[in-house]
Amino acid sequence: MSDQITAVDLRVRYAETDQMGVAYHTHYLVWCEVARTDHMRRRGVTYRELEGQGLRLAVVEASIRYRQPARYDDLLSVRCWVREVASRRVVFGYAIDRPADGTLLATAQTALIALDGGHHMSSIPDVVRSRLGAVPDPVRL
Repeated sequence: MSDQITAVDLRVRYAETDQMGVAYHTHYLVWCEVARTDHMRRRGVTYRELEGQGLRLAVVEASIRYRQPARYDDLLSVRCWVREVASRRVVFGYAIDRPADGTLLATAQTALIALDGGHHMSSIPDVVRSRLGAVPDPVRL
């Protein structure tokens, strides 16, 4: 896997499931956040550094397409990449797989906008945009 598409491995915890042992739908967004922050770190950008510069990235859109359920104790791989990056907005794509059987469980997308310390629209610094770089989607969202 290239450094433009990264992956984190996560195991579905009991607390993330319902009585049927199926992962509750909102946890997929948490897993995407874990993958996104890890992806950014691997590309040389951290939220801590951005916030130190007075910049915030706020999620303004999120969508998930559930294909198959994740279940308690499943080992998951969450792939992340940048779909688009512009002066004020960055869009991340995600694919959540169960490597044990090669099943694609879900695809997702989040769009984030740049805000300054006062929560007003700002712009993403050129160096950050160049480090993030967009790539073609590896899976159909």
